[in-house]
Amino acid sequence: MIAVLSVAGACSGDPSEGERPRVAGGDAPVIVPGGPGDAGRTATPGERLGTAQARLTAADVLFAEAMVPHHRQALEMAALAPERAADKEVKALAARISAGQGPEIKVMSSWLRALGREAPTGHGGHAAASPQAYGMATADQLNRLRAARGPEFDDLFLRLMITHHEGAVRMSAEELRSGADRVMLKMAQDIQNGQRIEISRMRALRAKIAD
Repeated sequence: MIAVLSVAGACSGDPSEGERPRVAGGDAPVIVPGGPGDAGRTATPGERLGTAQARLTAADVLFAEAMVPHHRQALEMAALAPERAADKEVKALAARISAGQGPEIKVMSSWLRALGREAPTGHGGHAAASPQAYGMATADQLNRLRAARGPEFDDLFLRLMITHHEGAVRMSAEELRSGADRVMLKMAQDIQNGQRIEISRMRALRAKIAD
């Protein structure tokens, strides 16, 4: 596992917990991010890196870089609902997804830029590389959704979005197991809690529409 040292203030912990100098060792490479647009570097063994709470792991970076494109696809799917959905609850659900995930993309993108990393664009990245593992819709599924109208759209949208949310829950669980940065851990917990609730609501809505 590669450790990453954050230089962004937003990634620091509560100073009241005390600050302990961190020294790079030989057990795992430690990446010190550069300024915006600059490449990071590998710390040399014995180098003083700052306080313990400034530390974050590669899992934190991977989570943000995977969740940004994952959220972007959800926004793309939700943007189709106003003109294609028949059920007003489906339209309202899509609006809530857009309202919730748009700001989360901004937070994660800003967090990555503070580390000198560009936020992913489009649907590329770790999540898209394993669509079955993380619930990303395939190109064919997205084309079917764009072509659907009325009740057909509602059912397909709910099916795809349930799977998409389940993938986000799995991604968040991985971050909660392996991450260290407080901002990303809080983001993962919020995503996990919120999307579990939405999964239950979508399942109930799909059953209601099918009756």
